[in-house]
Amino acid sequence: MASYRQRIDIIADILEVVSLDAKKTQIMFKANLSYKALTKYLSKVLEASLVVYEQDRQYYVLTAKGREFLNAYKIYAETNKCIEERLTFLTQSKQNLNAFFKYKNEEITLNK
Repeated sequence: MASYRQRIDIIADILEVVSLDAKKTQIMFKANLSYKALTKYLSKVLEASLVVYEQDRQYYVLTAKGREFLNAYKIYAETNKCIEERLTFLTQSKQNLNAFFKYKNEEITLNK
């Protein structure tokens, strides 16, 4: 099953690429975006002042606000990953407990 990135993940990918200063095509390829998606999201990060375009060098550059966003995103992503792993563990534990209960019920039924 395909896993689609959420808006916040796409923005973080763009900022990660731009953190090393990048041209539009570099951002598009390294962030794995179509031209249409790149145009949409690039306008959003520019509008939010997370990125600026340096006309003289023709590069997109990360702003201090963009760096702050990227640092906060990394904390969020790590926390989210830990929570998802814990949730997976809890779900599996619950399934194991339910399977044990069903097995015990079947065993009791067989002994009657």
